Amino acid sequence: YEALKIYMEMDFDGLRAEIVQMLGGGHVRVNTRSFQNDMRNFNTKDDVLTLLIHLGYLGYDSNEKEAFIPNKEIIEEFENAMSVGGWPNVMNVLKASDKLLADTLRGDAESVAKELDKAHCEVASILTYNDENSLGCAIGLAYYSARKDYKLIRELPAGKGFADIAFLPLPHTNKPAMVVELKYDRSVSTAIQQIKDRQYMQALEGYTGEILLVGVNYNKDNPNKPHSCVIERVEK
Repeated sequence: YEALKIYMEMDFDGLRAEIVQMLGGGHVRVNTRSFQNDMRNFNTKDDVLTLLIHLGYLGYDSNEKEAFIPNKEIIEEFENAMSVGGWPNVMNVLKASDKLLADTLRGDAESVAKELDKAHCEVASILTYNDENSLGCAIGLAYYSARKDYKLIRELPAGKGFADIAFLPLPHTNKPAMVVELKYDRSVSTAIQQIKDRQYMQALEGYTGEILLVGVNYNKDNPNKPHSCVIERVEK
């Protein structure tokens, strides 16, 4: 991970924010055409990301022209690279992720809301924007440790004021599926209702068993308690 750490810490505008977005399960657009096949000279963050694609640290969707972190093993490489300094905000979120998952599975909505407050603050200090995309990124990072037992699927309909993250349990686990619906300046009850109206997203089409519906609302006008949360259990 030493080489990865060097590239991650290069001082290009927006590079850190895009790495954080991918760590949260998102995809970022990359212009791969400017890269000169040169591992020493970089002109833009896209050159760095293109090299990471060539080195196998990032996957690339050629139709959408987007990069992403392809699997759990590579995410662990990124975590190793960040753990040796320079990324304290992200490491704080990752370290808190075991407790967040346990509180969610237990149905402790108040603790979940508090932990998401902290995660969102840490991530917002790196990202240059604060909207449903940044909230989705914060939640993807906050549930980092869930990736041991779940496949994480993000759905972000652009500009609609909400984002979804589905957590599909891997075959070896005995955990319920989870759907996290994020609302931006709405209400948590709206979030839960929306999951039900849309029949839990296509991601859970073949799943049967218990599902936790987690509605999260972010209210930017309430600085003391910006996040609220409701957790419901249903059977499918």
